[in-house]
Amino acid sequence: MKTTSITALVGVGGFCAAATLIAIQNLYNVMSTVPISVGLTLLIMAVLCCMLAWRVKGQIKDNRIGFDRSQLEPTRVATFLIIGKTSAWTGAIFSGIYVGMGVYVIPRMGDLVAAANDAPGVITAAIGGVVLCAAGLWLERACAAPPPCSPYNPGLPNPRPAPVDSTASS
Repeated sequence: MKTTSITALVGVGGFCAAATLIAIQNLYNVMSTVPISVGLTLLIMAVLCCMLAWRVKGQIKDNRIGFDRSQLEPTRVATFLIIGKTSAWTGAIFSGIYVGMGVYVIPRMGDLVAAANDAPGVITAAIGGVVLCAAGLWLERACAAPPPCSPYNPGLPNPRPAPVDSTASS
């Protein structure tokens, strides 16, 4: 599985921001107020991703990945990798949506009461989306297996044998 491209995340976020801005210009009058709980939920998810990344990174550093009771199972690390990947994409989508909404709402805070009421929820959700995207990327990168001859796996042999010099005389 390839690591998530930061460029792709920025592109998806930009697309969602543009699409939201286009849609909200025509539909803002029928929308309900944006609750602050959306942003708080995204921030809580980001904290959970950071906690998982910290734990997995520590287990890999201590060479404690395996099937013993005291070790972290490789299948669980793979599950955390998927959680990190989906969190990064979810954060990119939500941050794009709420940045697009913020571009419409924040300049109109002085003119529209609804915009003034929506601003805290929109700002919190946009920040929460960006933080979730970053935390998801960190979790995904933390779940990567170290290379065979890294400082975290000193005892593993090199999978490629050294090349033999056929011109050397015996």
